[in-house]
Order: sequence, then structure tokens, then C-alpha cells
Amino acid sequence: MIGGELRKGWVQVGRHIPPSAEALPRFLHRFTEAYDRKKLSRVRQIIALGAAHHRLLWIHPFYDGNGRVTRLMSHASLLHCGVGSSLWSVARGLARNVQECKKLLMAADDPRRGDLDGRGTLSTQSLTDFCAFFMTTCIDQVEFMASLLEPSDLLRRMRLHVEEEIQSGTLPKGSFSLLREALLAGEVPRGKAGEITGYGERMARNVVSDLIKKGYLKSSSSRAPLTLAFPIGAVERWFPRLYPGV
Repeated sequence: MIGGELRKGWVQVGRHIPPSAEALPRFLHRFTEAYDRKKLSRVRQIIALGAAHHRLLWIHPFYDGNGRVTRLMSHASLLHCGVGSSLWSVARGLARNVQECKKLLMAADDPRRGDLDGRGTLSTQSLTDFCAFFMTTCIDQVEFMASLLEPSDLLRRMRLHVEEEIQSGTLPKGSFSLLREALLAGEVPRGKAGEITGYGERMARNVVSDLIKKGYLKSSSSRAPLTLAFPIGAVERWFPRLYPGV
């Protein structure tokens, strides 16, 4: 097998026989058309993701690794929609309920069960059941990560930690105001650093430079906006429940 290469032969997955190798380009083209992000709103992209997850597995484009590729696709698609992070993945939830996941995926492979079961070849009701399971799993993982990260209390923990670092001389004064803005706004234009810290331009640049050097802020270039980073030394203080016992 060659990574990324479409299969060139016939396969069978349980009871399911995926499309022939010759038909894969047509099925993948149709898959791309059906789930084109340009044609779907952000909400519809999220709603459609469960169906896309099943349909890609049903097509089974590779000899092996289809499950991993599909889970990565779902994780990346959620990230594109602004859901999840490098700390959060729906794959964890699917792995924790692997038997139920497999059962619902196999049921969604079944043919339509009469005139009241959609208009396609496959069962619409079974696909709907899997989509409901997929979305419930996503919500469960959001709630699980929220219980670990406790975002409502994050700002307080950050402030206490940064104030201690300032008192010890490890971080410069004005650090917390910049970090708070990066957390709440998502990013901070470099030109606003002085306004946020209350310092002059030169001093504000020094604060920014120090926070970047120590891993509290990051930026893709010397002129790009600043975003919050999570240095290893601050993880235990900012997220005490994320790595218990560390």
C-alpha cells in the first residue's frame, strides 16, 4: 500500500461491499459536491458532519486507514467551523463508544426500508440515528473538556499566576492586561499593545517581546496580531485539572 493512494481492488467490510475501485473517483467527486463548504453555512456544515463521516467510510477509498482518515477529517472540519482545538477532538468520544458507533455506522449502510425511509438507496432513518449519535458525542466531549479546563475560572487563575510571576521579576508589568485581551478577544493587534498596557510604544514593545520569548504570546510574523499561547510552565497553574497529579 502507498499512503494516500486510492485502492485499486475490491474490498468487503463486514456486510458492506463498498463501490468498486473504478467508481471511486465518481463517488468522491459527488462527496465533495454534497459537502462543499462554500454551499453550506457554518451551522449546516456542523449538522452535515455526521453524514459526511458515514459517507466517507461507506465509500471506503483506501485499503486501510479509512477510519483514521475519516476521524481526522471530522476533527479538521470541526476546527474549520471554530469548534474544538488541539486539546479537544471528537475522536476521543467516538473511541469511548466504539461499539455503539460501529453498530450505528453499519445500520446506516443498510438499504432503504420502504417508502417512508427517505428517497435514496440507503436508509435515511439509520443515517439520522448515526448523525444524532455523532452530535451527542461532540456535545459530550465539549462538556467533558469544559469540566477539565473550567474556562469560567480561567481568567482568575491566569491573573493570580501572572501577578506572582511579575512580583518575582519573571514577567514584566503590564503582562496580564495583554494576556487577558488575547484570551477574551482571540487576538490583539500589535499597535494596540501600548493602549492595553498603558505604556509608551517602546515599553509596550518590550512587554510583547518578553511574553513571546517566554511562550505566553505567539505571532506568525513580526507584524501579525498576537494570540494567546500556553507555555508548559503555566499549564499546571492555568489548567490544574487537565493533568492531575503532575
